[in-house]
Amino acid sequence: MQNYFELFDLETSFFVDDEALKKAYQSQVTRFHPDNFATKSQAEQLQALQSTSLLNSAYMALKTPLNRASYLLNLEDVNPFDEKDTNMDANFLLSQIELREQLEDIKEQQDSLALDDFIERVRDFINDNVTSISEAFTNSQDLQEIKTLVRELKFYEQLNKEANILMDEWL
Repeated sequence: MQNYFELFDLETSFFVDDEALKKAYQSQVTRFHPDNFATKSQAEQLQALQSTSLLNSAYMALKTPLNRASYLLNLEDVNPFDEKDTNMDANFLLSQIELREQLEDIKEQQDSLALDDFIERVRDFINDNVTSISEAFTNSQDLQEIKTLVRELKFYEQLNKEANILMDEWL
């Protein structure tokens, strides 16, 4: 498996300078832009297209904390979203049910102020979770702990997405 960090000349780490990643991505994509290969052979054009596709995949994998942490776990042969592994903390699952019920209540009442507050709370959960993932990568490097945190982050990200879609519908 190609190490995506190496494609952008970055250290393999959860801690990525977003601007450095963006600059490296733009620099690499520019190298393989179709206009640069318009007069080249079909094989070279295909290679450029494949390189661009790889760069796009790499950038998406490293761009967000959720994707980056998932990618780092996969590099260690740990699949954070293994469908056979359904083990989740019961308290976390109960809190997710409560949050979903709150979102449903807000939706039924069409309370935009409550939705704003809800989105802010979920963003706080996301930020806290990202901090926990960061600390786990730094301190313990316990892959199972990181896997659990990544799975929780995915729940929060999905909830945030749903709440923001609802807000967009109301605007």
